[in-house]
Amino acid sequence: MSHQRILGIDPGTNALGFAILDIFPKKLIVREINVYHLPRSATHQRKLHLIFSYLLRLIRDHQPNQMAIEAPFYGKNVQSMLKLGRAQGVAIAAALTKDLSVFEYSPKKIKVAVTGNGNASKEQVAALLKQIVSNEIKTESLDATDALAAAVCHHFQKKTKGMGASQYKDWSAFLNANPERSSNR
Repeated sequence: MSHQRILGIDPGTNALGFAILDIFPKKLIVREINVYHLPRSATHQRKLHLIFSYLLRLIRDHQPNQMAIEAPFYGKNVQSMLKLGRAQGVAIAAALTKDLSVFEYSPKKIKVAVTGNGNASKEQVAALLKQIVSNEIKTESLDATDALAAAVCHHFQKKTKGMGASQYKDWSAFLNANPERSSNR
């Protein structure tokens, strides 16, 4: 494969968002984006098994190089957090079983990477993703676009680290350090 392929995951025990993102030198292409809906009547253990099996098939069919996954956020419902953490752990185990490198990003870090705002809404993230990728995103599911956002965040993180990422305190500091990127100069 002459390009990178990232599997993005938004873990959940009722709906698992996923996206397959191809990285080319000048464009990002979404190969697949969807949600795996788990049966509501299934036990928690059965859902974890279904997640593991489904992700193994996804990895086999798409052959990604890496997986980016959204980390659980802190919530008030401890039982929900425990279930979400287990779903994330099973997803990570499936990726590691297939020798994929796994990268975990907090929801805030993903939002910053895609929108520049850590407090952006899921709808704002989805809207900006449509401008970032080179092809049409064919889903209205926020679980699926959250998975794509994790993959895009990972790509941006790798890109900036590979170029020797710099820290800027504001836009003017960035433009002063990169005058060729300003249209006003």
